[in-house]
Amino acid sequence: MTDRTARNTARFRLPKHATPYVFALYMATIMAFLMCLVITIAEFGIGEHYMENVMNAYQVAMPSAFVCVLVVRPIVARLVAWTVQTH
Repeated sequence: MTDRTARNTARFRLPKHATPYVFALYMATIMAFLMCLVITIAEFGIGEHYMENVMNAYQVAMPSAFVCVLVVRPIVARLVAWTVQTH
């Protein structure tokens, strides 16, 4: 692979200090969507407007989940460190 090919295939990456925020974004995005799928089935069943109901719930759930993950992540990291042996 030539140097030019390597530059063309390189992709944008955020700096390392953004890790907690990127983690929170991915976790919130995935978990909020999965929970909206499940809760919508539990509340309304799968009907004609299922995905519309899911997406309406997701509009509220995703930003809420993002903030919650940002708040809870440091607490969970401490609990894991307290619970799991490191050696």
